[in-house]
Amino acid sequence: MGRAPGLELAPRFPERAAPLPAASRDFYNPYAMRAKGIAELLEPFLGEEGREHLQGEDLDHISMYMDILLRWSARVNLTAIRDRDEIVTRHFGESLFLARHLFPGVDREPQPRDRLPASRPGETGRTAGRLADLGSGAGFPGIPIKMWVPNLSVTLIEANHKKATFLREIVRNLRLPDIQVENARGETLEPAAFDVITLRAVERFGQALAVAHRLVRPNGRVALMISSRQVAAARSSPANFSWNYPEPIPRSNSRLVLIGTREP
Repeated sequence: MGRAPGLELAPRFPERAAPLPAASRDFYNPYAMRAKGIAELLEPFLGEEGREHLQGEDLDHISMYMDILLRWSARVNLTAIRDRDEIVTRHFGESLFLARHLFPGVDREPQPRDRLPASRPGETGRTAGRLADLGSGAGFPGIPIKMWVPNLSVTLIEANHKKATFLREIVRNLRLPDIQVENARGETLEPAAFDVITLRAVERFGQALAVAHRLVRPNGRVALMISSRQVAAARSSPANFSWNYPEPIPRSNSRLVLIGTREP
């Protein structure tokens, strides 16, 4: 069987080459990283409390996600990273590190929608809250956070049409419930509509941060995945935000997580 053009297996873990489940094997790369290898690479980002958090299905989803991402990246500028180990650590690991700090001790068991608490007066069937991933790109950190918190309602905001189409492809193939793709600019969406806004590696950081401030509700949180050089700019943003101490991301010299809460 020939290897798909442009797709190389990670050289450090050749034993991870394995077929995808039959449902996806006909459509995507027949080489995939085994769940055990993915779990090993994610371990530094999950901590003691997170090791048992991801289920086997989540690891299969990550393998399938990587395969689709690499195929699409040959045509669309989604990620410059092509090594599968690095995709696991940089994209999934760092996103799950953020999820772990945003939602510590979260209950993984999905509940019937009629039993879920409302997040706002007059709303029914809500989840653990409403999260928007601003400038979602290839879906990080929004989709891994959804894997961590199945009962979370997630909106992926992406103005680029091709990237938004990719995001819909991922959502469709992973069969993720209660996740929407907004092919729009964040400035056009309803203000104060979300409980959490996530922001990672976007251009025009100051402008994007202002949009995030606009979209988050009072007492809601803005979660940033930024470099240490951007912390001062984030902290000097509107005074009605209180910021936690930055959390260094494992295996990084300068990347960190910074979470701020909008005051009432």
